[in-house]
Amino acid sequence: MTAETSPAYLRRLGIWDAAAIVIGGVIGAGIFRSASTVAERTSSGAQLLVLWAIGGLLTLAGVLCYAELGARRPHAGGVYIYLREAFGQLPAFLFGWTMALINYPGSVAAVATTFADYFCAAVGLPLGWVKPVAAGAIALIVAVNFFGIRAGSVMLNVFTVLKLSAIALVVVVGVVLAHGQLGDVLAVDTTHPLPPGAFLGALLPVLFTYGGFHYLNDLAGEVREPQKTLPRALGLGLGGVLVCYVLVNFAYLAGLGHAGLAASHAPAADLMRRLFGESGARLIAVGIACSTFGYCSIAIAGGARVLQTMGADGMFFRAVGRIDGRSRAPQVALAVLGGWAIVLVISGSFGQLVDYTTVGEWLSHAFGIATLFWYRHHFRNEPSPYRVPLYPVLPLLFVCTVLGVIVATTIHQPQDAGMSLALIIAGVPVYYAWRAWQRRSA
Repeated sequence: MTAETSPAYLRRLGIWDAAAIVIGGVIGAGIFRSASTVAERTSSGAQLLVLWAIGGLLTLAGVLCYAELGARRPHAGGVYIYLREAFGQLPAFLFGWTMALINYPGSVAAVATTFADYFCAAVGLPLGWVKPVAAGAIALIVAVNFFGIRAGSVMLNVFTVLKLSAIALVVVVGVVLAHGQLGDVLAVDTTHPLPPGAFLGALLPVLFTYGGFHYLNDLAGEVREPQKTLPRALGLGLGGVLVCYVLVNFAYLAGLGHAGLAASHAPAADLMRRLFGESGARLIAVGIACSTFGYCSIAIAGGARVLQTMGADGMFFRAVGRIDGRSRAPQVALAVLGGWAIVLVISGSFGQLVDYTTVGEWLSHAFGIATLFWYRHHFRNEPSPYRVPLYPVLPLLFVCTVLGVIVATTIHQPQDAGMSLALIIAGVPVYYAWRAWQRRSA
């Protein structure tokens, strides 16, 4: 059976399933780690909380743009589809080349290893078990998704509830440790003076922690009533994430203080350890393991849909474009993505891949949102059940913010940014070689 005649996806995801994808795709391990980095670059609890709120609102601007794009083109593939229609096959291929073949499996390998670190610490396994546990987690996620999006969604919903429970526990513990002194949360940290520009630099890790909201658009072909469900789920999911992030950081400040948060390498574990001892640290390790496992599930499912769409377009091997007739899952694409992620885990070569594709990931967001201007221009009279409010202000705000993040990343990490651009450019000859090979095969 060829990709052209293969079965289509079935729309099985409701609004709560879709919102869980947004929450699970954004909340991974970042909020349990990066809060200390943000504290290092601020001088008060008030500044820190304002930064997390600003980051959430800026991300919400991008989410609203993705909501309109998803409502206009509710198909599997997300940004790949938008770029292909607006700018042509080469930009779409470069997105798939950078994200589906490098960033997605690299991110899965990195986060699966983080999951294994926390899982092994929680159950007392030695460090030698980290790679086998990470590879096993990826294999399990792929196997469950082989049975279709419904099975994957059930697993994701369970782990989303567990990660939200872990966040709620952290918030409660932080409030308890404050001993009624919650007013000190916003106090200025006189021991932590900041150089000029540090406050804006603190926005970088905040925005990176809010990343991952695009996975729902990758799975848009399996959402029920997508024109209504996608905007609602994106807004509901990101709104929930924003509330969680502000509350967690409030808890960190309440329990550790601004100086303690800035000095901590694992604030959630330190917070739990203060109230419950080492058993508390192990308990939150289980929560973080659940959070990272849920993220891997979404990244594998979303990335596989991009790969499948590329295969169906002839931009990748045709076999990858097949959809199984019984489960309606892209089983070959899932196996390819999961297998490549496992190779990266075993080889330990995922760290630089993730660093090298960070700029490419944010560029894809910028160009993905930019397609909205193309759709608005070329389809002025096309009815759309959802339109971005304050157009064109919100799309321009998000694109300019993303470009600012890219510039700041280039300044602070020129080697990683240069390698990211080099990887994208390397896809150009690969694209033309692939097209030439296709013509010869035809």
